[in-house]
Amino acid sequence: MSESRDFADILKATEPFVRRQIEKSGELVTADLIDSVLRKVEMIDPELFENVDREAVIDEMIRRSSHGIGKNALLVAEDGHEPWLNADRKKGWRYWRRYSEYMEEKLPWKALDALDQSTDEVLGNLEDPLRPGIWDRRGLVVGHVQSGKTGNYTGLICKAADSGYKIIIVLAGLHNNLRAQTQIRLDEGFLGYATLVNVDHLPLVGVGELDKDKSQQPNCATNRSDKGDFDTAMSRKLNVKPEERPWLFVVKKQKNVLERLVYWLENHAADAVDPDTGRRIVSALPALVIDDESDHGSVDTGEVPIGDDGQPDLEHSPTVLNGLIRRVLHTFSRKAYVGYTATPFANIFIHERSATAEHGPDLFPAAFIISLGAPTNYIGPGRVFGSASSVPEDLPLARRLDDDEHMEWMPPTHKNGWCPRIGGERVLPQALQEAIRSFVFACAVRKLRGQGDRHSSMLIHVSRFTSVQGEIVSQVEEFVRYMARRYDRNIDLTNLDALMRRDFETRFHPEMLRVRDAFPDVPQGEDVTWAEVRAVLPSLLQDIDVRGINGSAKDALDYAENDKNGLKVIAIGGDKLARGLTLEGLCTSYFMRTTKMYDTLMQMGRWFGYRDKYLDVCRLYTSGEMIQWFGHIADAAEELREEFDNMAAINATPRDFGLRVLSHHTLTVTSKAKMRSAKPVHLTYSGSLMQTVSFPIDEKHERNFEAGSRFVGSMGESRPLQDQQYLPEGQNWNGALWRNVPVIPVVAFLRSYQTHSKSYRVVPPMLADFIERMSATGELTDWTVALVGSAKGTEGAIGGTKVGMLERAAIGAHTDRYSIKTLISPRDQAIDLTQEQYEAALAHSRETWRGDAERNEAKGPPEEPGGPAIRHVLGFGHAALGLQPDRKRGLLLLYLLDPDKSSCPALKGRDPALAWSLSFPGSPSKLRIRDADYMANSVLWEAMADDVD
Repeated sequence: MSESRDFADILKATEPFVRRQIEKSGELVTADLIDSVLRKVEMIDPELFENVDREAVIDEMIRRSSHGIGKNALLVAEDGHEPWLNADRKKGWRYWRRYSEYMEEKLPWKALDALDQSTDEVLGNLEDPLRPGIWDRRGLVVGHVQSGKTGNYTGLICKAADSGYKIIIVLAGLHNNLRAQTQIRLDEGFLGYATLVNVDHLPLVGVGELDKDKSQQPNCATNRSDKGDFDTAMSRKLNVKPEERPWLFVVKKQKNVLERLVYWLENHAADAVDPDTGRRIVSALPALVIDDESDHGSVDTGEVPIGDDGQPDLEHSPTVLNGLIRRVLHTFSRKAYVGYTATPFANIFIHERSATAEHGPDLFPAAFIISLGAPTNYIGPGRVFGSASSVPEDLPLARRLDDDEHMEWMPPTHKNGWCPRIGGERVLPQALQEAIRSFVFACAVRKLRGQGDRHSSMLIHVSRFTSVQGEIVSQVEEFVRYMARRYDRNIDLTNLDALMRRDFETRFHPEMLRVRDAFPDVPQGEDVTWAEVRAVLPSLLQDIDVRGINGSAKDALDYAENDKNGLKVIAIGGDKLARGLTLEGLCTSYFMRTTKMYDTLMQMGRWFGYRDKYLDVCRLYTSGEMIQWFGHIADAAEELREEFDNMAAINATPRDFGLRVLSHHTLTVTSKAKMRSAKPVHLTYSGSLMQTVSFPIDEKHERNFEAGSRFVGSMGESRPLQDQQYLPEGQNWNGALWRNVPVIPVVAFLRSYQTHSKSYRVVPPMLADFIERMSATGELTDWTVALVGSAKGTEGAIGGTKVGMLERAAIGAHTDRYSIKTLISPRDQAIDLTQEQYEAALAHSRETWRGDAERNEAKGPPEEPGGPAIRHVLGFGHAALGLQPDRKRGLLLLYLLDPDKSSCPALKGRDPALAWSLSFPGSPSKLRIRDADYMANSVLWEAMADDVD
């Protein structure tokens, strides 16, 4: 028996014992625990251990057992749906069984369990493929960027094929490289054979090596070559019968390809005629359409498809790709559509009632939306850049570049044909040279850790023009060749070697240690020394390949063909590189291109994902502006997921789901075209937290402090902030509290306070108008106002009330304003709740807790209520606990920020900066206020129809 087979058998024999031990005792997975289990297994079958490295088995068992995973949130509509997925229907599943076994080597147990559960949830919310008649289910799966969406829909495809779906169509991006990459992964995870061309026999791969019965292999109408899409020849000869094994189509979202597919469906696959329209339809073959990156290319960007009467325009002409995708679906009488995306900022703008006679309904996910939790070892924007609730200060993963480090070489507004130069010379900026050295160090460390046969990649993304990319390829090649030649020949090496050693020992290695401290829950590799790194540099530098990424299938094929040895590649490209294509083992990114779209910017973050045992060598080089944008996007994505959580807790449906998507003063929510079905409208602040984070430093600074002094003085005598209606044990507060403050002084304060002109998020006059109008309906009439301080802070005073000032350091080198990352502390929104409200908010926090590390959630259920839960229960109560809503109560929190601790020279010696936040209870009210800073989907738009000009 081979060593690898023994290794696999030991793992299979050990897993049940380790799982049982963990579940029974609650112990953490340790080497000692696994070793004790191995000794028991060895007593049963000692021959297994003769040729196997015991330490390697322990390492692999720790990897498989050490990660948790966040919970999913689900919105579902049961209209016309017949539940069908049960244990009996799962008997005899073959494709899922072998895929699950194949993924055991790649996923920890809990992640594999979560994959099984989430794919069951999605499949169960589609229709039974054996159900007769006409049915149509459409849903959306929202994952995290680079978090394993392909693995998820591969599992779904396996289960769908096992259940009886006969046609499975995967819409895989706009470029050949992404389509080929998707084809390769489905070859491995579903088909079981490599879809090569011009060969006598198709070799078994992936699941096919576990199940060699070719009689059970699925069929495929496409292949992994550059021209492997659904072509004319295939469309003429393909004939599919219901009794055959399922057919897979992996196609690009491209006009010609989709037109061929529609033609084949209507002229070859169709077996019936629609009696009402005369259309040829496919009735015998239930179909599943998977739309990968469903927010890209699939959304109708034409004019609003709904008439003034709120009814769909049946003669509306959708955009080409959207229309063709809908026609593909419209050809089947029994069909299911599942969109997969990490950035649903466009999908939620699809009008939920849009439909035409030719194309059928639009792609609104009317049946379900599922938000997937992330594993604990997933590294996404929330953990790299922080959010309003978590700020990783100076995290060495992200290296902030100053404008003068790259502006001469690559200005952000350069044109096609630009020649990158510094002082007229063809040289790389010092920061890019450092980034390339970081990549070399990363490859060396991974090699020393036994990961030398894994792929390692570097991304350079600074221009969308291919001519400019070609020049960058040339310059980077020269730089890498220069290092490789000197280390290989040991000639003129002294200065370079001294630079490399100094850079490793004074910068790179200390940063490695800081990353390891910052991410203790991510598996770490062993430490290395300069001497060890130096020893592998000569051979390693010879392996590094520099290439441009042009969108061909070869980009993806090279990874697959070099899977045993591992590529070391520096990839230079633009849009074709940025979206969808996974750069395997991405370690280093140099990313300067700017964009004004949330979703595109999010998708360009290819450095997110899984970095087990090499996170500490990963580095991102980008502008301070990009880091700021990503921090904002982390907040926007978190708000979207909070909406999911709240609505899932009350069993809402996608149609109930009035999503609001934050916008930013230098970004649009998604491309303007994708917003056509979402009129720029009036919105609500109900259920929101608004906080000031950008403050003027001119004469408005003093005027705002005076406005606050008048407001505090007008409220009369305060009580100590410690004197709250309910105070959890151990809490101590510094500050003052006023109850039952009428709405008029609150509104007057907001109207007299002036934010900085760049503060588009918080607009006091708009907030004042909203509060006034809500109070006229009986909501937000009674205000709790607190002046919140710090017992450790220097004493300050406003309006005769003393408080310890807060220390908030400025972010960004602004000369016209004082900006901070976040103002309030998580506990502040619970100020002066009753005990019943506090406990209901805590219960709701636990109900909506997902254990999602990417969302900076703790491993265990929360011990204190979160702000979203507090606002939700104040607005809607908690039926299970008998708590009634309290929408009359608004919360205004005031803060004095210490000017001498602000890191803002312009504030030194002046009055404290007066900051504030407003916490609004949720509300079912349809009252809206004009606000260009938000966009809303059509569900919300209809609720506002009477209020739109």
